[in-house]
Amino acid sequence: MAIVQGWLPPTRENWEFLCSVWQYFPVITLGQWVVDWYPQGKTSTESRWNIDGKIGWATMESAGFVVLLYIMYALPRELGIGELPWGNWTLAGCFVIHYMYRAIVSPLFLNPSMSPMSPLVWIMAFAFQVMNGISIGGYLAGYGPTTQDHWAARSEYLFIGLVIWCWGLLGNMFHDDDLREIRRAANRKQQREAKASGKRVESVDKVYMIPKNGLFSYVLHAHYLCEWVEWAGWWMIGGWGFHPGRAFLINEMTTMLPRALQGKRWYEQKFGKEKLEGRKAIIPGLL
Repeated sequence: MAIVQGWLPPTRENWEFLCSVWQYFPVITLGQWVVDWYPQGKTSTESRWNIDGKIGWATMESAGFVVLLYIMYALPRELGIGELPWGNWTLAGCFVIHYMYRAIVSPLFLNPSMSPMSPLVWIMAFAFQVMNGISIGGYLAGYGPTTQDHWAARSEYLFIGLVIWCWGLLGNMFHDDDLREIRRAANRKQQREAKASGKRVESVDKVYMIPKNGLFSYVLHAHYLCEWVEWAGWWMIGGWGFHPGRAFLINEMTTMLPRALQGKRWYEQKFGKEKLEGRKAIIPGLL
């Protein structure tokens, strides 16, 4: 049963149209190069309309893998496909694992706190995830390869891509946790001070320090860089013809790069250039 007729799951015509439009998403990100305003995370602003950081992040980031899983359940039935090949489920599984961590485990269970976000950020991120989920889901659920022979012919690339994806995911998790430790340490300090003085513990939403472990020794947004590596490996699993994977990687890079450069300017203003010790924004030795 279709949730949205013609779109969830998508017809081939609608899916092809969305994929053709989706490849032009980088044009939308051009505004990020000239405007530093980004009301989310460390650059969030005070507003009565703000959404709780944890709830906002979990709901907007979950949309992609939920849409993907629904399409992979519903579309093969409409197309009369009895069983999808294991390669399709490998790509889907990698996608779901990443977003289960990023959308559910990380914000709701691991992060000590998250700054509130603007509803505009939520809407844009939610739309990104839905379009991405339809693009990838349509490919994996019937409009891309549907035979085991397709994957057997490229098993070595699948293995190499999967290894790269795993290392990217582990790197992402490691550097995410390094950022969390900054707030965990601040919270422990406040707990000790509160116990000694009898005062109430304040929020650590706006506690920031310069991260220094791992790739943070070279760049300020090492978690972004690791995510790029992760999705590059994921695209390699699917191959050059996996155009939704390619579009996803490019769209991620074009929206995260200006965000990282903006974040570097924020660190410079808050701590001073000399404290950054020559660190780049996201690409060691380059940007």
